[in-house]
Amino acid sequence: MAERRATAEPAQTVVKVGSDYYVLASSLASRRASQVLADGRSFAVFETAGDIIDSPLEAQGFFDSDTRHLSRFEMLIAGAAPYFLNSYLSDDRAQFRATLTNADLGKKGRQDWLPRNSIRVNRGWVLSGAALYHRLTLHNYIDTPVDIEIDFFYGVDFADVFEVRGLRRKRRGEMLNPSVDASRVELRYRGLDNSVRATEIRFDITPRQIDDQHAVFVLRLEPGENRELECRIAASGESPSYSAVAVNRAPTFLQALEQRQSELSEFRSDWAVISASNNEFATMIRRAGVDLTSIIARGDSRGAFIMAGVPWFATLFGRDSIITALSILPFYPQIAVRTLRTLAKLQGDTVDEARDEQPGKIVHEIRTGEMAATGEVPFRRYYGSVDATPLFLWLYGRCVESTGDLQFADELWPNVERAIEWIERWGDREGDGYVKYLRETPRGLANQGWKDSEDAIFHKDGELARPPIALAEVQGYVYAACMDVASVAARLGRGSVADRLLTRATALKQSFERDFWLEPEGMIALALDADRRPCRVMTSNGAHCLATGLVDGERATAMCKRLLADDMYSGWGIRTLSGREKRYNPMSYHNGSVWPHDNAMAALGLARACDHTGVLKVLEGLFDASEQLNTSSLPELFCGFRREIGLGPVPYPVACYPQAWSAASVFMILQAMLGIRVLGFERRVFFDTHLIPSWLDWLSIDKLRVGDGRVSFVLRRSPNGAAIEVKDKSSGVRVEI
Repeated sequence: MAERRATAEPAQTVVKVGSDYYVLASSLASRRASQVLADGRSFAVFETAGDIIDSPLEAQGFFDSDTRHLSRFEMLIAGAAPYFLNSYLSDDRAQFRATLTNADLGKKGRQDWLPRNSIRVNRGWVLSGAALYHRLTLHNYIDTPVDIEIDFFYGVDFADVFEVRGLRRKRRGEMLNPSVDASRVELRYRGLDNSVRATEIRFDITPRQIDDQHAVFVLRLEPGENRELECRIAASGESPSYSAVAVNRAPTFLQALEQRQSELSEFRSDWAVISASNNEFATMIRRAGVDLTSIIARGDSRGAFIMAGVPWFATLFGRDSIITALSILPFYPQIAVRTLRTLAKLQGDTVDEARDEQPGKIVHEIRTGEMAATGEVPFRRYYGSVDATPLFLWLYGRCVESTGDLQFADELWPNVERAIEWIERWGDREGDGYVKYLRETPRGLANQGWKDSEDAIFHKDGELARPPIALAEVQGYVYAACMDVASVAARLGRGSVADRLLTRATALKQSFERDFWLEPEGMIALALDADRRPCRVMTSNGAHCLATGLVDGERATAMCKRLLADDMYSGWGIRTLSGREKRYNPMSYHNGSVWPHDNAMAALGLARACDHTGVLKVLEGLFDASEQLNTSSLPELFCGFRREIGLGPVPYPVACYPQAWSAASVFMILQAMLGIRVLGFERRVFFDTHLIPSWLDWLSIDKLRVGDGRVSFVLRRSPNGAAIEVKDKSSGVRVEI
């Protein structure tokens, strides 16, 4: 049977993602629609008709634990590609469905003639843990029996995710002899880490022909008859990362679907229920919640986290997981508790320059693939982020305040003390009050804030800043951490620690305004370099300092105006970098693009500075973008081109979707709109601003946790702006406006 191949070699384009670890993408990838299923550390990416195309430099395939366990799965019907009709993800993201039909087969007038649209071809995919399930359903709509030949072409390259991203390896491991029997194929690979990784492809009926690359079936369809064919593709390996997901594999497609739906339903049961009068906005909120629950990685009964994003960051990232948990904290506090426990277990305990680790530091990234195991990339357990540790402390303080759980606060207090010590000893090695970064290994990330591209931190003339570097937003995170952890320390009877943290916060606020404020520009400097020179470029980083309370008063008002000026606000959102700066490029990763989580943090800062018009402007730009991008919720980023009438935002070529903190951004903006603060110890929920845009009549939130109680309320438009009506609440829960 002839295989479908492109006639020309696709062009390759280097698209930056992070520092030295880029994505080398085929130009065809930007033209191809795809669909994604995710379940914790496992995910699968399909082209829109349900195939996995054999294209090494695209992120199509079935991945588990940073390894591609299926790089090709293409189907032909009677030797031809079926016609595509439509495809969709189910509302809960539990399954992907595609509807196709046969092409014209044979020659008209001959006995073997079968006109197109005679056979309906339905394809279903479900991902459950480390197993991918496929169900093919055929229905005959003509009045004569038909014998249909079905060909499946499959392959496995066992590529590490960094190989798929474009890193070239000097050598690889070896493919082992395949195992083939009547209805099953097992393909195996021994990596350079000496671990064997395997993929088992098992069909539920015996094919006419099968080998390690191809299976052929012939199904007879009577008039009006349905026939089904199922396949299960299971990933396994010898490393510990596989053992947690390789259990309880359902034997059939329907059982796998039921299992996955049950898991997702269980995750959703912990959420507050949010609905809105505007159907599109309600869809955006619902889809964001579904995206987030689909990428929750389950640990033990006490630990879990939300993966950063598919396909490049389908693992634990300290910074991303924390900001995601902060964004959804009032609406889903349990994930914050589990995230903090997970990160506490991985907290640094030694000095290891090869992975930028110091005692008390919070992990940046965990990788379980072959290249991490062999040391080809330094990310097996990598600590090269300057912000994860203060963010950990900020989330801890906010989480304890929200839940009112003093037992949990005491449980994690040793980890909190170690994180504080890291800030004081390792983060602030020069003793000037600023937390800075300087990578210890030349193989690590050159820049260690959230803008970690190698060209993201620079001076007005374009010169790159010299480390150690004190980023503006990191000082904001430290300030918020000190303020919120001090409150918990006081509750735990640790008054001396509380006093020390408050003293540090006060001193930081004073010195920050002196050293970072740019008077002519009305903005905060991006960073201070090794010579304490401010990077006088207009960026979005300062917005995080508004959100944390490090900048307030008249300077906060000036910053709000600057963030929403035409060179910063594209019409879809606030750019990472002003369009007037030397390194501005709206198609770059960090120097002029629009990031939803960055905008959400800005909305929080605008609300704190009482710029209510600005909050709604950010919300409406992102809301419009989500509709135009046809994702309902938001991708990792999109290009920063100016909004034009009749045109939508320009997607970034290799942006992750679903992506955790982007999906969560709408929930942080809801926090900004409502000015909501949940005070668990007092069983009180406080609303400060409670804004409502002109296109929204009401917003309803049900079963919001307040300590050990719940409250349900609706925000309604009123002649004076908005009013909150309490629908139901637990005894003793107070609502204050």
